[in-house]
Amino acid sequence: MPPSGTWERRRADLYGLAEDWFGPEPKLAEDDAVDQLVRRYLGAFGPAPRTDIATWAGMRGMGIAPAFERLQLRRFADEHGKELLDLPGAPLPDAETPAPVRFLPTWDATLLVHARRTGILAEEHRKRIFHVKNPQSEATFLVDGKVAGTWRYDKDKIKINPFGRLPREIHRELNHEAERLAAFHA
Repeated sequence: MPPSGTWERRRADLYGLAEDWFGPEPKLAEDDAVDQLVRRYLGAFGPAPRTDIATWAGMRGMGIAPAFERLQLRRFADEHGKELLDLPGAPLPDAETPAPVRFLPTWDATLLVHARRTGILAEEHRKRIFHVKNPQSEATFLVDGKVAGTWRYDKDKIKINPFGRLPREIHRELNHEAERLAAFHA
């Protein structure tokens, strides 16, 4: 239920039944629910391997596998030949399309994946983002879809701390995006 306090002045938490807020649980067969779960995952994170979908959903492979056969899904192979699934008609950029620079906030779900992956955050940089001296992750920025450094908002500006040398063109992109982010913070 809505909280009765604020971050500064906490009060007792109030709990209520979800049905009181959202109405009764919809009548949905288990197969339909699993199919919907797979569609929602792929809509957000596709193309993806079967194992990622099952792990994220907290389901064993055999419990979710029939959905992969029931649904009309596009099938691809990654660079290692592993099958990737996606929704029919979902946009798929050309493989040569560069990913734009992006700033990710502290605790961004992209970094807080359900399994340790190195696709976006190289293992060599993990300790810079997640460490025992800081109770939260660091805010990061992506270059070509990979974590390339950290950032912070300070005195109306975005300060970046790259993990290594970046080309001048990338610095221009980062500065442009940093200006837009600083304006958002202001």
